[in-house]
Amino acid sequence: MKFTELDLSDNLLKAIKRSGFEEATPIQAETIPLVLKGYDVIGQAQTGTGKTAAFGLPVLQHIDTKENAIQAVIVSPTRELAIQTQEELFRLGKDQRAKVQVVYGGADIRRQINALKRTPQVLVGTPGRLLDHIRRRTVDLKNVKTVILDEADEMLDMGFVEDIENIIRETPAKRQTLLFSATMPPAILKIGEKFMTDPKIVKIKSKELTTDLVDQFYVRARDFEKFDTMTRILDVQAPELTIVFGRTKRRVDELSKGLEARGYNAKGIHGDLSQQRRMSILKQFKAGKLDILVATDVAARGLDISGVTHVYNYDIPQDPESYVHRIGRTGRAGHHGVSVTFVTPNEMDYLRVIEKLTKKRMSALKPPTEREAFIGQISSAVDNIGELVKKTDTTMFVEKAEELLKEYEAVDLVSALLNEMTKDAANEVPVKITPERPLPRRKSKHFNRGGGHYNKKSYSHKDSGNHKGKKDKNRDKFNRRQKSKRKYTIRSKND
Repeated sequence: MKFTELDLSDNLLKAIKRSGFEEATPIQAETIPLVLKGYDVIGQAQTGTGKTAAFGLPVLQHIDTKENAIQAVIVSPTRELAIQTQEELFRLGKDQRAKVQVVYGGADIRRQINALKRTPQVLVGTPGRLLDHIRRRTVDLKNVKTVILDEADEMLDMGFVEDIENIIRETPAKRQTLLFSATMPPAILKIGEKFMTDPKIVKIKSKELTTDLVDQFYVRARDFEKFDTMTRILDVQAPELTIVFGRTKRRVDELSKGLEARGYNAKGIHGDLSQQRRMSILKQFKAGKLDILVATDVAARGLDISGVTHVYNYDIPQDPESYVHRIGRTGRAGHHGVSVTFVTPNEMDYLRVIEKLTKKRMSALKPPTEREAFIGQISSAVDNIGELVKKTDTTMFVEKAEELLKEYEAVDLVSALLNEMTKDAANEVPVKITPERPLPRRKSKHFNRGGGHYNKKSYSHKDSGNHKGKKDKNRDKFNRRQKSKRKYTIRSKND
């Protein structure tokens, strides 16, 4: 469906055209008409499906730009997502001169208070900072017509339920409420029942969630093998713009430093970095000045970055839905993408459940050899040299170039240039990545193949030893004491 068929104002259509969009995504095509008609909506959509425009366009159409009051409030789980939402709504509402403001933690609250004095019509914010402003009376939500909860499942996971409820209570009872979530757990539906009136549910099918434009591979490797294997794959695949996902902040720090040490243009982001530092790194990545972004799931949640060609899951995600979010960073806007997931032998059950969720088998990828990685590096270097020659005015260097050719063989000069433009061999730059505990083999609603937990039916108090007699207890105590003595004796002999 084209945007021109969605009853949007000329100003909004002008902004959409300027952004280069014509066709509405499924979530936009289904959501926009419902919101324009005033319905409450629960939308299931992952990041990257265009949900910001799905709620943003009708919200912008409904606001009165002559009224100096907050008419719509959007609650986002992270600072990054809040900032991106504000930026997109500002672009879309530019022609109608809509005022859109963002507030989030980790930034100077006094500056935000001064900005709020100009009274935006649309306010975007993280739950904690929104509540802070409400308590300080620097934000007044009594004129709000629409409340939007974005990435609601993420906010629930982060423990923001009470904050969200307190924010909603500050808005008028007669309002429109929109809720967007990648998954639909019971807690999300409970919020819908509590704060929404006869909501319409828009659900994107699994096929649209998992995107067919991403080639999905897995590499089976032990934890200590992963880093060298990943760098060889990077050399062979030569991705243009890459996100590497690590499970922990420590992992992200070590991976980004290790990649830099081996000559890759990489930086990492996670929750412990300052807001200014994170935004600086993201700006470099979006501008193409950074080739590899290493991130945790939380830090990367909500990032809207076009042009990502490859996603590497250095650690397989514990939650299968997180996998869908991760690979959704690539294969966007009709472009092809590649994802590679590293799996330790005892994590294969997690991989199989992800395949079940995505309804797509991942292909096993054979790790490249050192020789194959070297050939990949040389190939990239040759391409880079070709680009360098094209954009360089060589006339001013001709004289010195001829002198060098008299002194050295042309093959030696080019070989030296290739050596300079390729990375050192992995064994020349050792990188130590601290092993992370593998995901447990456990039974859960998602991962039900693994063992590791006792069978509750067969494990009774009688078996546990809680009803042992006095003689049995004394015998156990004696056996433990003897075992301890044997350990000490062995240790002494070895010493």
